Amino acid sequence: MAPHPDKHVIALGIRQPWAELILSGRKTIEVRSFNTRQRGTIYIYASKKLSEHPAAHEAARKHGVDLDSLPLGVIVGTVDLVDSCACTADDAVAACLPKSHVEGQIGWKLGNPRRFSEPLTVRFLPYGVWFYPYQRRSASTGRASRVRSSDR
Repeated sequence: MAPHPDKHVIALGIRQPWAELILSGRKTIEVRSFNTRQRGTIYIYASKKLSEHPAAHEAARKHGVDLDSLPLGVIVGTVDLVDSCACTADDAVAACLPKSHVEGQIGWKLGNPRRFSEPLTVRFLPYGVWFYPYQRRSASTGRASRVRSSDR
């Protein structure tokens, strides 16, 4: 059974098969072009579209991930975001990417992935990289309004 949704947990939208590789513990670094101050447990939202990046298809093939069976448009689990720092070529394996795709980028280090037995549907759709799936974004309500635009 899936846990009860927590409106205070922020979600990160990630296209499949990357979300699956994170939850399986194979991808422990999420590569982005920007840093984040976000830390702690976050939801992993499997975006509605599969990644079209050739490296994603290669990583899925390498790790035996069936692209047609992956959940889309739902919260699939949680992971701890423990650090954010510049990537080096040595991070390529942990990111499930070629070395040329990690150099000069920022690596968000992930740990303790937890897959939900049943995906959670979201109440509010993503409005950026970061979003709160169970509370409306508003200037007058809690953390959702305090997340900087550069962290979304």
